[in-house]
Amino acid sequence: MQPGSPPAVAPFLRTAAAYAWRLLVVGTLVYGLFAVLGRFHEIGVAVFLGLVITALLRPVADIVARGLPRPLAVALTLLGSIALVLGILALVGEAVAGERTTLVREFRVGVGRIEHWLEQPPFRVNPQALTDVQERVGRYLSSHRSTLVSQALSGAGRLVEVLTTLALALFSSVFFIHSGDRQWSWFREQLPASVRTHTDIGGRAAWRTFTGYTHGIVLVAAINAVLVGLALWLLGVPLAVPLALLEFAAAFVPLIGSPIALAVAAVVALASKGPLVAAIVIALIVVIGQIEGHLLHPLVMSWAVRLHPLVVAISVIAGSIAAGMVGAVVAVPLVSVVWSVHTSLREARAAERALQE
Repeated sequence: MQPGSPPAVAPFLRTAAAYAWRLLVVGTLVYGLFAVLGRFHEIGVAVFLGLVITALLRPVADIVARGLPRPLAVALTLLGSIALVLGILALVGEAVAGERTTLVREFRVGVGRIEHWLEQPPFRVNPQALTDVQERVGRYLSSHRSTLVSQALSGAGRLVEVLTTLALALFSSVFFIHSGDRQWSWFREQLPASVRTHTDIGGRAAWRTFTGYTHGIVLVAAINAVLVGLALWLLGVPLAVPLALLEFAAAFVPLIGSPIALAVAAVVALASKGPLVAAIVIALIVVIGQIEGHLLHPLVMSWAVRLHPLVVAISVIAGSIAAGMVGAVVAVPLVSVVWSVHTSLREARAAERALQE
């Protein structure tokens, strides 16, 4: 080394520094995106749901548009989908109403069965302790009645927000399904000519990955819901249909959603059918988790999303910390889309260098 020249840096440190600042930039961008999503979560959720609806219904609208004008095809597709969802919700409501009397009776018997079970070995809980717990719960409900009423009223306000978000999602999906390609072309034309090609490559890769993820997760959730509903029905657990629908919704949060939904099913089974059926439902949690993790996700999702399970877990936890439940749902498709865009642009640059050589 010549006197006065800068000190030599090992190639390993130079490479590590190059990757480190890139990771810091990506991490900052992801954190900023989740922070903005948490701040304006209603708009973010509405646009996300609009994209999900578009990914699910656009193929159907394309098929219908072969024989009808596209505006009419989009309207029929959306109205038919809304009618299907409302029909499912009506079926669930009818199932709950039909089982209400039996369910109340079974829960009363089940609570007594659980108390008797806790009083026996190996728990040997003092019966007076269980009575004290019931009395404390009753006193709490009586003394905090005004708080519970105010929380119920705030829940009504949240219902209005949910309905507003759903309305905005449907409104957005109408335009996405009808003329999404034209909207993307318009956006691309507003960019400098030097970045249009790479932007188009990245955007199409992002949409392809998002569509594949949406189709895959819906298929996985539907299979899980059918398996859970069938198993609970065979075991005689009440509310099998609503619990299956809960499993379908929870499956959109990878890794942790299904176990939580099945834990609720286990509590219902414990209160209504006793410890043996509850233990079978807990075993069902393990079996369905293995089927989902080792069969459904590799077969259904591998062609759309190629993420290590550790990356999925970290993404879900980071998303939930940054933006709550919204972040937990959005995290995995967002990371999948970012990785897909990065891979597509890297392959495009490699192809350009190969042509130049």
